[in-house]
Amino acid sequence: MAFAFLIVDDDPDVLKAATMALAGPGAEVIVAGSPDGIEALAAGRDAVLLDMNFALGARSGEEGMDGLARLKVADPELAVVLMTTFGGVGLAVAALKCGAEDFILKPWRNDALEAAMAKAGQATRARRAEAGFTLDEIERRAIIRALSASGGNMTRAASLLGLTRPALYRRLERHGL
Repeated sequence: MAFAFLIVDDDPDVLKAATMALAGPGAEVIVAGSPDGIEALAAGRDAVLLDMNFALGARSGEEGMDGLARLKVADPELAVVLMTTFGGVGLAVAALKCGAEDFILKPWRNDALEAAMAKAGQATRARRAEAGFTLDEIERRAIIRALSASGGNMTRAASLLGLTRPALYRRLERHGL
């Protein structure tokens, strides 16, 4: 079963390693170097792998927890796996209480990362099925979020969605937006 993942980390080497670990047959992986605009990037994804610290020297996990909260508001069914180098039991428990699906410490074992993300992807799909969302409804919601995040800029919205402008316009018409 192939999944669509978003990986968010400020370290290009982490992005590359996680992409290599998760990009199996049929899988779709996109990456972001910061949590800015991740709500739109996460639209339609099966799971998000989100770092907890983005500022130089940060160890509190605040940025990751903020990103988690924003993702849960944008798409409550979406599973988010948090990761950090500076983790402890307290931080992991806090993340899980705030809605994280799982918590991974860097450096990770590839098999553990693959298992956590596959489990997260399955959880998202199960919650969406229970919520009764069709693929068209998910796509429509993703387009609305991308347009909102881009301030109505069609070029930026298309980029956030990984589409060309003409493809975005076709989808807007199909969804009556």
